[in-house]
Amino acid sequence: MLLEAQADINAQGGYYGNALQAAAYGGNTEIVQMLLEAQADLNAQGVQMLLEAQAEVNAQGGKYGNALQAACAASKGNTEIVQMLLEAQADINAQGGYYGNALQAAASKGNTEI
Repeated sequence: MLLEAQADINAQGGYYGNALQAAAYGGNTEIVQMLLEAQADLNAQGVQMLLEAQAEVNAQGGKYGNALQAACAASKGNTEIVQMLLEAQADINAQGGYYGNALQAAASKGNTEI
């Protein structure tokens, strides 16, 4: 209802920082998926918070397959996030999602730095 009313999904403030961080902290995977599909800004600060909270770095599901594949498929190439996920032992060969694996995701978007 709020997204349909054009709520700013990237608005910052409050205890959790933004809607995506609040949903992730609360373990609300369905809401996290909904926010990501609505183009919520997945920033390095949020990723770091999830990793510190022991988020499963290789969790599979959704359009992109896993966090590493999503970061590699980003149109702007989230190199900082990719580096954080690799340092957290993300599986670079994991299969799933629209692109198949992280390398295919990066290649399809022309992310040569990744």
